[in-house]
Amino acid sequence: LMEPPVLAAYIGGLLTSGYLVAGGFFLSFWFRTRDGLFGLFALAFWLMALNQAIPILLGIPKEEQSPAYLLRLAAFVLIIIGILRKNIQTRD
Repeated sequence: LMEPPVLAAYIGGLLTSGYLVAGGFFLSFWFRTRDGLFGLFALAFWLMALNQAIPILLGIPKEEQSPAYLLRLAAFVLIIIGILRKNIQTRD
């Protein structure tokens, strides 16, 4: 079942905007606290925004089969690294 391209672009734009706003919030938390976890979360959300925007802008029909999907992988790796670093710092 294929969704209409206009609907896909609209939803993709909404998701991209949401990821950008979330990244901005985490960046503001990072400026206040200088906690690396917030900085990594900001970067991760901006990578997810790129991952959402690139397939729409380039007209890639199946995002999971494009190299842009690696941006999502990188975002989740950044989140995992941030959480692990925070937990290791807490134990010291």
